Amino acid sequence: MIQLTKAEEQVMQILWELGECTVQQALERFPDPKPARTTASTVLAILENKGFVSHESVGKVNIYSPAVMKQDYSKSQFFGVLRNYFDNSFASMASFFVRENNLTIKELDEILEETRKELEWKPS
Repeated sequence: MIQLTKAEEQVMQILWELGECTVQQALERFPDPKPARTTASTVLAILENKGFVSHESVGKVNIYSPAVMKQDYSKSQFFGVLRNYFDNSFASMASFFVRENNLTIKELDEILEETRKELEWKPS
């Protein structure tokens, strides 16, 4: 899956949060200074061309919805980082985050406990 630009990701975050929206509704979610309406429309059109967004026309208004789930995009990007920066080694990546975030032994134990719980839980 391709990586989106920062502006495209911003719009997708709004769509994932709302489920569907018009350009105006998306603009209302942007922090100040808000982009121009034409900019938001252009980004949505680009996202649609890339297959990330679809729209339905209701009268003169387009209602946009995500065509790619947030979890799918996040997973793709995560594994891209793992592959491109950590030679597909989760241990190397985890070690990097431990060093960079100066985690305590207690925090590491909490991470291990959460991981154990996740591994034990099997969806039916």
